[in-house]
Amino acid sequence: MRRRAVAVGELAVSAATRRAIRSRRVAKGDPVAAGELAGLLAMKRTPELIPHCHAVALTASRVDLTVGPSGVRARAEAEAVDRTGVEMEALVGASVALLTVWDMVKYLEKDARGRYPSTALGPVRVLSKTKVPVEPA
Repeated sequence: MRRRAVAVGELAVSAATRRAIRSRRVAKGDPVAAGELAGLLAMKRTPELIPHCHAVALTASRVDLTVGPSGVRARAEAEAVDRTGVEMEALVGASVALLTVWDMVKYLEKDARGRYPSTALGPVRVLSKTKVPVEPA
């Protein structure tokens, strides 16, 4: 079966942080590019992170981050021809992408007490999951 899953999630950040991301003024570099790459790398390592998750040979993967009106949105797609689904890979990709962004912008988000009053991760959820029989070669 060809299996495909799409997961989405959001990281709420302040307006000042969104402006810094858009204008490429984040001290550690481009959190969008770094987050997308980190999400892709994480998708391949999902079974190492989640104890009962089967290893799946991904045939396609994609992570896209966009800066929106309230934060950064992640969309991760995973595809495989395998015996089990790829929703965990998509969820891990979206989550790690957003955590990477948080790590890169946390200095902008901290208040005077070292807390994150407006920063929040989630929800991260499966948007779609499909499976289609593969035609014999």
